[in-house]
Amino acid sequence: LKVSVALISLFETLLLSYLSYKGNIWEQILRIPFLLEIINAVPFIITIFWPVLRNLFIPVFLNCWLAKHALENMINDLHRAIQRTQSAMFNQVLILISTLLCLIFTCICGIQHLERAGNRLTLFDSLYFCIVTFSTVGFGDVTPKIWPSKLLVVIMICVALVVLPIQFEQLAYLWMERQKSGGNYSRHRAQTEKHVVLCVSSLKIDLLMDFLNEFYAHPRLQDYYVVILCPTEMDAQVRRVLQIPMWSQRVIYLQGSALKDQDLLRAKMDDAEACFILSSRCEVDRTAADHQTILRAWAVKDFAPNCPLYVQILKPENKFHIKFADHVVCEEEFKYAMLALNCICPATSTLITLLVHTSRGQTAPWEAFRQLTGTKQTLNRESQQSPEQWQKMYGRCSGNEVYHINLEESTFFAEYEGKSFTYASFHAHKKFGVCLIGVRKEDNKNILLNPGPRYIMSSTDICFYINITKEENSAFKKQEKHRKNHESKLSYHGASRLPVHSIIASMGTVAIDLQDTGCRTSSGPTLALPSEGGKEGRRPSIAPVLEVADSSSLQTCDLLSDQSEDETTPSDDEVSAGLEYAKGYPPYSPYIGSSPTFCHLLHEKVPFCCLRLDKGCQHNYYEDAKAYGFKNKLIIVAAETAGNGLYNFIVPLRAYYRPKKELNPIVLLLDNPPDMHFLDAICWFPMVYYMVGSIDNLDDLLRCGVTFAADMVVVDKESTMSAEEDYMADAKTIVNVQTLFRLFSSLSIITELTHPANMRFMQFRAKDCYSLALSKLEK
Repeated sequence: LKVSVALISLFETLLLSYLSYKGNIWEQILRIPFLLEIINAVPFIITIFWPVLRNLFIPVFLNCWLAKHALENMINDLHRAIQRTQSAMFNQVLILISTLLCLIFTCICGIQHLERAGNRLTLFDSLYFCIVTFSTVGFGDVTPKIWPSKLLVVIMICVALVVLPIQFEQLAYLWMERQKSGGNYSRHRAQTEKHVVLCVSSLKIDLLMDFLNEFYAHPRLQDYYVVILCPTEMDAQVRRVLQIPMWSQRVIYLQGSALKDQDLLRAKMDDAEACFILSSRCEVDRTAADHQTILRAWAVKDFAPNCPLYVQILKPENKFHIKFADHVVCEEEFKYAMLALNCICPATSTLITLLVHTSRGQTAPWEAFRQLTGTKQTLNRESQQSPEQWQKMYGRCSGNEVYHINLEESTFFAEYEGKSFTYASFHAHKKFGVCLIGVRKEDNKNILLNPGPRYIMSSTDICFYINITKEENSAFKKQEKHRKNHESKLSYHGASRLPVHSIIASMGTVAIDLQDTGCRTSSGPTLALPSEGGKEGRRPSIAPVLEVADSSSLQTCDLLSDQSEDETTPSDDEVSAGLEYAKGYPPYSPYIGSSPTFCHLLHEKVPFCCLRLDKGCQHNYYEDAKAYGFKNKLIIVAAETAGNGLYNFIVPLRAYYRPKKELNPIVLLLDNPPDMHFLDAICWFPMVYYMVGSIDNLDDLLRCGVTFAADMVVVDKESTMSAEEDYMADAKTIVNVQTLFRLFSSLSIITELTHPANMRFMQFRAKDCYSLALSKLEK
């Protein structure tokens, strides 16, 4: 039997050597598997012709190395057959274990055979000796007695010292590479635990901490895992943060590309609850960054069509490529809209920022956590200890956030079922101190922000409100319902009693549904309909909601007129000044995908030459803002280029609900001339001009009318956003704002910053104690 197996093995080896022959016969002969086969097979064949050699000992235990070689080939063929590519670590571990076992097995059999002439060791004694020797313990109770066995031990130790370190080095290298790439997200964990995937091109610590703090602020998301898929290697700062126990247990970093199905499979994208694709604000080429974001969104949607997709895009013209995403946030659209709303209502961006960011009281444990993780808390103890009343108010109210609850389950809003939205908003704020800002119907995904008095609240509506804490954590308890008789006196009686009345504010509809205006008893205040004579004068655009003792104080202001100011007959001054603008949608948009907005427009578009503020033309000869003689103060925007996002700055300032008399002229101070597409889009808006100049040039500032300006908006330049030091990206903007602040101290300056920590430099004065105190608080 042994001879037959030896013959088959020898013929197989010769055949494989022949088939793999490539012109160098010595390369085939000197291969270790070929030499071992010759050593183990040829002696058996010789004994057929020379029987005397049948008592010769043949080291058949060396066949274990041939078995190891065959096992490696089988595993490689199996991986190729099943197309498995993530097998490098498995192969290396298999090679190391098999090499170690072959060394020990060879040494056991060799020592046991050679010591027959000496101690006659058993097989177990040989195993014990090999383990003790290879582990470098060396008790010395079992030792080889004859020189051949001693020589074998020396040879095996030398082989182990050469072969094993090489195997360990390759295994360590693969392990380090695996650690860098993050390995795989477990399929079992993906099916039993919930996770989301965060795809980014480069991971900065500020972006990571903002995402993690906001994501895990919601109590329902505490058990979710976050799998980060990033093509770059994790930097040292991110690695330190992810080693914190708070994040190490639920944040997994995978190095890979969203465009590769293999990496998406590693992240188990098909089992993810959601996928977030974010971009860094400090990208040098924002257009290229958007192109990468678009490809990532397409790849994720192709791989996992049912996975909800949340995408951040930088430039508005690229937004229509990812309309299929569940939620899309365009940074430039949002940024310019916030800057414009700040010109109308100061601190609008601050309000919205505080609402969408999680705020916490900064107690001692939170202070330690903040120092450990580098997070910034909005609400801090310094604001409460400040002597300034506004800082105390800011610190107390900055914890307000937006929450939602079903109306029928709510203590705040359940009693307003069947009432108008404005009635519910007004009385909920009066009774509980909460601000109802929007609703969402049960069968609709869209949220209706301030839908006005014509919207009737339903029991299935989802109410969105602003409060310090959500209702479930508040101290309010459910009260008994009001008596039906009393409730009927305060209920909405429909169109047969009163028409729907509203107050139009400059920011949109802030409607209060004024209910029963009949005479009441002396026990409470009354609201009565003003007489028809109250419509003689113009009512103000914004009217406060007051509780008055009688109806006489309402006679001077008609709060219940259905017509807004712009719908009334224009005055003679407006007609003579040519303020008869049309209302409609802008006929041209600078990019595909812009949302149509009802605006004040000109009946005919302005020639492009008339849009240039600092150069006269055949239609007018004005060369600076002073020559135009504007009645209202200017709004100046200093930007590098007239990007498509700048169009979203103009639209809110020309929205239809803005009174015509309050429209401010807009001057765009651009470093580079705008293109014709942009001019074609803005030439329909009234009082919009541009000039080519720099904010660094005082003559350009004076020519564009900085001394007549109500607001100066300084937009961060893209060319300066990428700096070697991240926090230096705002250096140019800060210096420009400081220059304007020192030259024109009464000017209202609105700007944007990449890093919130740089806010303390906006009005920095080295020797002003008050400014230094503000800087400390802002820090």
